[in-house]
Amino acid sequence: MARPIIGIVLDWDDRPSYSAYPWYALRENYARAIEKAGGTPILLPHHCDQIPEFINLISGLLIPGGDYDIDPAHYGENICHERVICKASRTTFELKIAQIAYQKDLPMLGICGGHQLINVMMGGSLIQHIPASIESTIEHEQKSPKHMPSHSIHIEKNTLLFDLCGTSEIQVNSTHHQAIKTLGAQLKIAARAPDSVIEAIENPQKKFCLGVQWHPEYLSTPYDYKIFDAFITACQQ
Repeated sequence: MARPIIGIVLDWDDRPSYSAYPWYALRENYARAIEKAGGTPILLPHHCDQIPEFINLISGLLIPGGDYDIDPAHYGENICHERVICKASRTTFELKIAQIAYQKDLPMLGICGGHQLINVMMGGSLIQHIPASIESTIEHEQKSPKHMPSHSIHIEKNTLLFDLCGTSEIQVNSTHHQAIKTLGAQLKIAARAPDSVIEAIENPQKKFCLGVQWHPEYLSTPYDYKIFDAFITACQQ
């Protein structure tokens, strides 16, 4: 069977930490996870005028995380915390390509910020800074190495995620300071952390539309592999 082509949205920045000029970047493990699961990754720059061509080329869309936040204006709020860092061009591109992919029922996997973007795309809102909104003993921005699982999540039965994992509790890593506040239309909560932070969402009406708050691209557990395997299988159908 032919390997499906998976579009991965690139991160963008103009801070001179990497280059004196604006740059695109992607952590290698996103592409590696796609390749290991049987897909062919291609990287998508933020060219909104080329979205129709990108959509015709790809069999699935991966929206990764990154060091940025979605502008709260997209869910009817103002920035209310100094930790909120926005990247307008990335969010504009992601929303546009995700909306078209969603309409065409292309399989879609959102990771961390991509999970949050799916929710905002569907009309949901976000907690702008978890420590300012929720009292919790869980370290959602873990100090341990990012690939290491750091807390448990409870997976709801009768969800795609439960079917993939085959269990109601798994351990995940955690590197986020925002989370879903109100759920977007047609979406279903698939998992929560012990402090009730939403850790996974999905749309059961779509072929494959899954958002996870953790980073399965590190392939740290068997469940991470299962998520990517199921995503690629859906892209082959």
